[in-house]
Amino acid sequence: MEVSSNGQRSIYCLRHLNPKIFKCLATLLVLLIFRVILFPTISSFGRIEENGLVVVRNLSPLYGSDFGIRVDKFLEVPQIVWGLNNQKIAFARACLTARMLNRTLLMPSLSASLFYKEVERLEPISFDKIFRFEEFNSRCNGFVRLGRYMNISNRTKPIELSKGSGRKWTIERDLEQLEEYSKEPFDQSEVIRIVGKNPFLWHDHWPVKDYAKVFECLVLVDEIEKEVDKVISRIREVGSKVRSKFDSDGTVVQSENLLQPVPYVAVHMRIEIDWMIHCKKLEQRSKINQICSSKEEIMNRVGNILGMKMPAVVYLAVADSLLNDSSILKGWKEGLLPFEKKKLGIDKIYKKYPYLIQSAIDYEVCLRADVFVGNSFSTFSSLVVLGRTQKLMKTGVVDLCDTNLSWPSYAYNILGDSNGPRKWISNMSDTNLKNISYGSNDTSCGKSPR
Repeated sequence: MEVSSNGQRSIYCLRHLNPKIFKCLATLLVLLIFRVILFPTISSFGRIEENGLVVVRNLSPLYGSDFGIRVDKFLEVPQIVWGLNNQKIAFARACLTARMLNRTLLMPSLSASLFYKEVERLEPISFDKIFRFEEFNSRCNGFVRLGRYMNISNRTKPIELSKGSGRKWTIERDLEQLEEYSKEPFDQSEVIRIVGKNPFLWHDHWPVKDYAKVFECLVLVDEIEKEVDKVISRIREVGSKVRSKFDSDGTVVQSENLLQPVPYVAVHMRIEIDWMIHCKKLEQRSKINQICSSKEEIMNRVGNILGMKMPAVVYLAVADSLLNDSSILKGWKEGLLPFEKKKLGIDKIYKKYPYLIQSAIDYEVCLRADVFVGNSFSTFSSLVVLGRTQKLMKTGVVDLCDTNLSWPSYAYNILGDSNGPRKWISNMSDTNLKNISYGSNDTSCGKSPR
């Protein structure tokens, strides 16, 4: 039979198809027609054809893609520096920037050492030496994504995006720049490389809940996790020995109470000389007189926490420079037994690691404490409270400021009830991370003093 046109050839082929194959094709065609009829809103998304594949993505850059982050487009950021929690914020901000551009963030380099100004002396450390890479992508699947440099095909030359700085570089201009780079022709580049300052200092365009989601995806590698378990076990072991002898009145504890978990209080004690200089200047600039706290004030306020179960071990999360200062262990209320790394005999665990890992261990010890007390103008304390607030919310608690809740947190720099520290939770409805990044006297529980 002679076929005179492509149309006739197609009809001829369809007629002679295997009946089963014909039915499958017909079913597929019907499904495609129904999809167009029932889901017309797909037109609100951008349709980009790349290498024969159609990538559908949300045109709203603030919210990334409803279909998942692209795995063939990448964002590269500078080495992340400063303290652990500043680095965590910088990392989350880099992730959210990549999400806004609908790109995978290339696994960044963190900083193991702590040098604020001498950048050339910063010791780089890979993200996956601290946190689990695959676990991060699993937990944050569809929200943000990490990639490795080996995933780059080098099809196109990276485009450099220079982040603005100075007073003239407003949050609006920063947002406009990111929106511009989410579109053609910049969007066609396989890699966008951001050059300039540390991501911690970039403008913030995202609500607290978005940062919190990224933080929840950060899980320590097994080696560090085991060290955290050792430290907490040692704290509770000391608590068991103490409680086996005395109760809150100094009398012998009843045998049935020995079966109860041993509580411990973690206090992030900021009294280092450099901190005191910084906080005094901050008080003058902000005209807030409750930022700095002396050693005596911290001790008194922790001792006045309502409902504190005695005796209790108080773990002092302090800088190494204070480990030889025996005065920080004196003056505590009866029933509160203070310990720091050296007295607990766990300082050898910390000494094995660089600053970043030491701080990561302390962060987890504070996060998991029965009671946490910190300074509301400390980034470390603020992120601990954010994590503890998330933990409380998952239990379904309605009133997070209830004095009888498990895992309470307090700010010792702000006076609360009965001359104790102010109850503290994170405001998860904040539109940006400023109060956590730079501190605040608003603890979301009670009035904020000036």
